[in-house]
Amino acid sequence: MMRAEASSKSRINLDPRTKMLLCLSVSVTLIAGGTDGVLRYFNYVLSLVPVAFLIGNRKYGSVALYAAVYLAAQGLVILLVPILPPVLNILFTGIIMFSTKLIPGGMMCWFLFSTTTVSEFIAVMDRMHVTKKISVPISVMFRFFPTIKEEYGYVQKAMRMREVGSLRNPIKMLEYRMVSFLMSVVSIGNDLSASALTRGLNAPCPRTNMCRIGFTWRDAVTFLAFLLFFSGYFAVLFLQRSVR
Repeated sequence: MMRAEASSKSRINLDPRTKMLLCLSVSVTLIAGGTDGVLRYFNYVLSLVPVAFLIGNRKYGSVALYAAVYLAAQGLVILLVPILPPVLNILFTGIIMFSTKLIPGGMMCWFLFSTTTVSEFIAVMDRMHVTKKISVPISVMFRFFPTIKEEYGYVQKAMRMREVGSLRNPIKMLEYRMVSFLMSVVSIGNDLSASALTRGLNAPCPRTNMCRIGFTWRDAVTFLAFLLFFSGYFAVLFLQRSVR
């Protein structure tokens, strides 16, 4: 027990409301914000936010995957812009550049899903007086994606044991792996919905929980850092628009 508490204290444990605010801030700013001049470097800083929190929670595999995908997308843009004609640049390069804005927000959502339990999320939604019509479907999603990943691993191991559906025969791979996987996904959604209802997530009475939900000094530091960041961001944005 002492070892588990020490390991949890060494990680960045934020309140779920802080994590949701981080997801919205990073996603909305990168998608709808400016990219001219100095604002481009602000966007680079926002792209590093998922890396900081994932390293703080010791998710080094996710950091490596995120860095590889993000750097590959940025490298493709740099390589393809001088080579492709204007029409193809608008089509392919534009899609890749837009994906570089989506990747950090998606990784922040993964940080939220991977570091927040269903009980913590439901407790936060109850404190915010959010209706069950919103909180229950989202709580099912918290278990949906990890269960899909686990189920695909089971299907992959079963097909590997039978030596069918390898990359040498992609048609058989689609038939034996993807069809069985998609059938499992349908049943997983129904099972998780039934499990959520069985646990009483939609009960009209107040739900008790054993989760410690509340803002700590880590949340205060995060709020202060983002307040300073967006103060500088909007100041630069205002100066650029006033110059124009």
